[in-house]
Amino acid sequence: MGMEFKEVKIEIYVPEEYVIRLRDELNKVNACRIGNYDNVISITNVRGYWRPLEGSNPFNGEIGKVCEGEECKIEIRCKREYVKNVIKVIKEIHPYEEPLINIIPIINELFE
Repeated sequence: MGMEFKEVKIEIYVPEEYVIRLRDELNKVNACRIGNYDNVISITNVRGYWRPLEGSNPFNGEIGKVCEGEECKIEIRCKREYVKNVIKVIKEIHPYEEPLINIIPIINELFE
């Protein structure tokens, strides 16, 4: 039997200059809402590493070389039924060829 959950936490790694636009567009699809609040996001500055492989089209870096850079980790929470729209919005705005998106079930209601 699978565990039912109603909400997810979504983590998105993105260059800082895309944070506000992404937040604004995610709000339009009800992604950053908790109760009577919207625009609910957390942002952490992180250092990322990657190596573009042959055939890739990197936003930043050189093919075959390990690269590093500053980016922001955005954390939002949204209802499960909005996740497909959220992913669509992220992919439309995100500059990376392969955006890193983590979708994590929230099971808080099991403990209420």
